[in-house]
Amino acid sequence: MASKKPFPARRNGAAADLESGLVIAAHGRHYLVQAGEQKLQCVTRGKKSDVSVGDRIRFARTSPNQGVVETIDERKTLLYRSDQYKSKLLAANVDQLFIVVATEPSFTDDLVSRALVAAESAGVSAHLILNKIDIEEALPRTRERLQVYARLGYPVHEVSATARPDETRAAFMPLLEGKSTILIGQSGMGKSSLINLIVPDADIATREISAALDTGKHTTTFTRLYQMEGEASIIDSPGFQEFGLYQLSEGMLERAFRDFAPYLGKCRFYNCHHLNEPGCAVLEAVQAGQIAPLRHQLYGQLVHESSQTLY
Repeated sequence: MASKKPFPARRNGAAADLESGLVIAAHGRHYLVQAGEQKLQCVTRGKKSDVSVGDRIRFARTSPNQGVVETIDERKTLLYRSDQYKSKLLAANVDQLFIVVATEPSFTDDLVSRALVAAESAGVSAHLILNKIDIEEALPRTRERLQVYARLGYPVHEVSATARPDETRAAFMPLLEGKSTILIGQSGMGKSSLINLIVPDADIATREISAALDTGKHTTTFTRLYQMEGEASIIDSPGFQEFGLYQLSEGMLERAFRDFAPYLGKCRFYNCHHLNEPGCAVLEAVQAGQIAPLRHQLYGQLVHESSQTLY
């Protein structure tokens, strides 16, 4: 996924006057920044904001605990989703994306597949986390549904955050070591239980962040980053039901489906759209059972959405 452009360098202050920080939470155009041992609130200039949790920034201090973002350091990755009208930044500089699903409630294949496409496009590795495996009656069917992704090479990790906390933590910690990881998933998948298991002080940290960002104690949610030992960090994002990818062009989409890769360039027509053209190698692979129909259906839907983009 193409990285968004950082703010241009400002001319109204010497570079030496700027301080460095890591954005650990975002709410609207207000950011909580970790600068050394201190956390301070930062805002952006003007109304537009391209700052994301996980960004390393340079800021100008305006008071002992406040500042203004002046520049964003170059990002190695950027994950975001978009609809027809606007985009929503998820996280910057992440190494891996964990998609949390559960035996109950049921997850949607559409969101899982879209998140995998986003990860492929951004150059971020993806894992599926199957939570609540203690609900045994729903487990066989859920495992069967996840096979389509496992066959594509995406690791599937089975855990139970509440019933088997020690085993779950032992399985998670080696995966997180030295990496920046974002967890996403629909509401009800148990993502919060996983975060609280991995980061014991997460509830305390969230309350501190809420107070710092003035979000209060109501149900406002926001993306937040928790720093861990050994340069590792984990980012928790609010649960959501939709994952728009309107920002991806048709060419970007076909390359983001790893199951399409063996067939690209083998179609009869060089400009094949892989939708209904004769001699399409991708369509032939679908008919032969080498590409799952649900994956090709999603591709067609995403190509349609890409053509509707207004921004």
